Amino acid sequence: MPANARVTLRYGPYESNGLVQHRTFRLQGLQAALRARGHKCMLEESPVWNMVELVVNGELVFSCLIKQLEFGGDGKLDPVCKEAVTAVENAY
Repeated sequence: MPANARVTLRYGPYESNGLVQHRTFRLQGLQAALRARGHKCMLEESPVWNMVELVVNGELVFSCLIKQLEFGGDGKLDPVCKEAVTAVENAY
């Protein structure tokens, strides 16, 4: 995968404190981990509840439940972020 790959992060709404809405707090570590490897991230809201999907070149390369990602942070210690970055880099 070239270092300047464009990665689309599709994320759905999830419930927190009794409200269901799109939030990006849990995506911060994933975005930081991808940017640290030189990838460009674009956020895209999805109607699918509780899901995060990473799309590279129109191909879905990784998906997980949004609550599996750690809240905030830089993604360095989050094993799900590491798995997602590996999936992006193995996309080709």
